[in-house]
Amino acid sequence: MGVAAAIFAIAWGGNEFTPLLVMYKRDGLPVTTVDLLLFEYVLGIVPALLIGGPLSDRYGRRPLMRPAPLIAAAGSLLLAFGSSSVPMLSAGRVLSGVALGLAMAVGSSWLKELSQPPYAAESASGIGARRSAMSLTGGFGVGAGVAGVLAQWGPWPNTLPYLINVALCVVAAVLIFRAPETTVPQANPPRLIDDLKVPAAGHQRFRLVALPLALWLFTCSATAYAIMPTLMMPKVQGAPIAFSALITVITLGFGFAIQSVARRIDRPGSIRLPALALSLVICGMALAAAASATLTLWLTIATAIALGLGFGIGMVAGLLEIERIAGPSDLAGLNAVFYAVSYLGFGVPAVMAMLHDGTGVTYSVMFTVMTIAAAGCLAVVARSRRG
Repeated sequence: MGVAAAIFAIAWGGNEFTPLLVMYKRDGLPVTTVDLLLFEYVLGIVPALLIGGPLSDRYGRRPLMRPAPLIAAAGSLLLAFGSSSVPMLSAGRVLSGVALGLAMAVGSSWLKELSQPPYAAESASGIGARRSAMSLTGGFGVGAGVAGVLAQWGPWPNTLPYLINVALCVVAAVLIFRAPETTVPQANPPRLIDDLKVPAAGHQRFRLVALPLALWLFTCSATAYAIMPTLMMPKVQGAPIAFSALITVITLGFGFAIQSVARRIDRPGSIRLPALALSLVICGMALAAAASATLTLWLTIATAIALGLGFGIGMVAGLLEIERIAGPSDLAGLNAVFYAVSYLGFGVPAVMAMLHDGTGVTYSVMFTVMTIAAAGCLAVVARSRRG
């Protein structure tokens, strides 16, 4: 429970910024600058994923994961008191990313190991992956919902949402100290550069199934609750931040709810779960193309539902693939590679904003191209079944 609480609190801190994108844009920050701030926490996530995972295989889970909630708290403090300073916002986003990278690579591996003997009773296959995915998605969704409501109607809209996360992270930092270590530190570790290699990343199922899924996980999220609420601002002038929070909660709420069902759909060795996830992504991107062309509220909500389902199923499908591929020595490393690729999706809003402002390409056209690209990934996954 301590590890799950830490993952939840850190995910809360990582996503509380998202519904406030509309607030920062409304208050005068350029759209591209705000979208870049959304992406900047990837600058903390990717190094923490790629280095933290292998280091935890080398030195143990606790030394890498215990500081993570406190790093998240530091990031939220910078965001709370830096609303008028882009450098402070940037630093806060990067620290939030470092914490989230450790939670995803190290925390997910630790939670998976604590969900099986000798630390827990014999459980169904995939329970660790489901607990990790649900802790992350739950934190993402609840954090965004609370932050959006407080920023729209509460006092100190630029500060209070972040201070609540600081308190949660401090509590999680205390709880995680009770969790037992699951990895024996290596007595004579090899060179660090050798630990950073992840041979399992070359596995055919990882390349042809897990990676095509990873490309779309946070592309779905960024599309649903970073791009669409911004486009819909003229239609929801009375409560734009609350609407942004609503779309975020819908996206992640459906993503969270479907994860407990997704494991029952899965069949080891088949592509039914990955194919279902990508089919929903295709549907969601097509709806996004229509919604961005018409600025219709119900189409925006339908987009959030479809992309949320695609995200939730894709997250579980990818983590299940990793559980089956990875050995004990490279589980964290393979988780790191998967999440590092997935988080590149948060760069999509900034790229699309620059294309729109620089070339005049409409969002509807860009989402149509993304629909075709998602169909291409589904074709790759389908081909792996025949291979």
